[in-house]
Amino acid sequence: MSLREQLRVMVVDDMSTSRGLITQALDAIGIRNVASAGDGPTALKMIETSPVHLVISDYNMPQMSGLHLLHALRTGPKTAKVGFLLITGRADKEIIDHGRRLGMNNFIKKPFQPQDLKGAIEAIVGRL
Repeated sequence: MSLREQLRVMVVDDMSTSRGLITQALDAIGIRNVASAGDGPTALKMIETSPVHLVISDYNMPQMSGLHLLHALRTGPKTAKVGFLLITGRADKEIIDHGRRLGMNNFIKKPFQPQDLKGAIEAIVGRL
């Protein structure tokens, strides 16, 4: 079984359209084991019961930003090693630097193409 068939991914975005676009891009590159959540707290609960290898999260969300979600993942003993890819329309240096300090593995700027997403994921998990 290939890595793309084994990889379990959680997509977190408060906008259903964005979740759909990310899921479609993942499907286009052959990643089909994908769960999604509309906010960070829901994603954390889902990951507790069904662990994932990679979280792809929007930055700007109500309740819990992508970086707050990253912090929660990194401080949890079962989720500390989960790969984390931040998707943001605002790739400001301060956001990216803060994410790296928290343990972000990679980021991608909106809008993106499926190949951009594939490259960002491969930088985290290896060749798909």
